[in-house]
Amino acid sequence: MAFARSFSCEHCGVEVSLDAPGTTHRNHCPSCLWSRHLDRNVPGDRKADCSGGMEPIAVTVRGEGRWVLVHRCTNCGRLRLNKTAGDDNVLLLMRLAALPLTMPFVPFAADPGSNGISTSNGDSRVPPARKPRARKAKTS
Repeated sequence: MAFARSFSCEHCGVEVSLDAPGTTHRNHCPSCLWSRHLDRNVPGDRKADCSGGMEPIAVTVRGEGRWVLVHRCTNCGRLRLNKTAGDDNVLLLMRLAALPLTMPFVPFAADPGSNGISTSNGDSRVPPARKPRARKAKTS
């Protein structure tokens, strides 16, 4: 019985080889990083009932600096971790890694002239700078 050695990416249409440098279970497209929800518990078990598209939403780093893709199923919402492969699109991996920097955890004011400081009355304008006090000359 012969097994297919490639698959066609359902997201971008690229023909993808199952032979992936750096991983034993190719489960995502190296071009767009999308996958399909095929596995339930273990990589390669192919027991999932969903088969929805798995969107790459983030990367994380495991021991020894190994990058791992975080996928979210567009159908059922399940999160899965997938090892990156040596032929994955580096630009897309870097974009995912930098994504949190585009969404700061500190809320900024909508007004570009504002520094985000708000007073007790809700006024977010920058207070005027104060002049330094003149020092009194010492008399001996």
